[in-house]
Amino acid sequence: MQPAQIAMLVGASLLAGAVNAVAGGGTLLSFPAAMAVGLSPLAANATNTVALFPGQLASAWGYRRELGRDRAVVRMLWPAAALGGLSGSLLLLLTPQRLFDAIVPVLVLLATALLFVQNLRRSPAARPSGASAAPPAAPSTVAPAAPPVAPLDEPWHLPKRRWAAQLAQFLAAIYGGYFGAGMGIMLLALYTRMGARDLNRMNGVKTVLSALVNSVACIAFVAARAIDPVVGGIMAAAAIVGGLLGALGARRVPPAIVRWAVVAIGFCLSVVLGYQRLARLGH
Repeated sequence: MQPAQIAMLVGASLLAGAVNAVAGGGTLLSFPAAMAVGLSPLAANATNTVALFPGQLASAWGYRRELGRDRAVVRMLWPAAALGGLSGSLLLLLTPQRLFDAIVPVLVLLATALLFVQNLRRSPAARPSGASAAPPAAPSTVAPAAPPVAPLDEPWHLPKRRWAAQLAQFLAAIYGGYFGAGMGIMLLALYTRMGARDLNRMNGVKTVLSALVNSVACIAFVAARAIDPVVGGIMAAAAIVGGLLGALGARRVPPAIVRWAVVAIGFCLSVVLGYQRLARLGH
């Protein structure tokens, strides 16, 4: 590889590791970088999964404080995550190269659309709440007391129908083992439905279970020799640094800024990949 290609891989993987720790969607940055150095889409996807795995472990270490309060959630969901990751990775290995090459633009667009919808849902939460959101009251008016709010450090209320949460985790893990981009967004949406409210704690659980999904997929991809070890090694080293920095900076950087930037990149990437596929069909 040329020095410029190595620099591109390092930069994209560094950002991908950080973005995955903060908001999710980092694969939309690192996957096209792997293809840009000459890997086929299927090999780039497998290599990207293996390369980002160490960065997820680094992020999980960065979230160890939050994870200490949510062990019950992890225990409930990890079997479904592992089984789904294995199923998705095997499905990818059984997919013909030409078919996967054709559906890559659709997968990228799906992941971007998931992040876009998640951003829209988070917009109202960013609005001021409480007294700052209400119109100023007259001096003689006594404002009603606000309803009590549970502390953010309370454990999640595990759902009564745990099988439904486990099924949703399993389906998201299948997608994660197959392609990966957007799985973190699916998981954040799931955990919100489970009653979680603190983004850092959700990111901690998401990071651990995503790492579990990818660990199972990594074993399958390495065993099938579906990865490029040189490209994967470069990407993994950068993703570790990015994952640590992202976990440390997640408490300081507004996640919405990162999400919208990734959405813009994802939509542009979808257009470029779709145009390339159509151009090949024209020839």
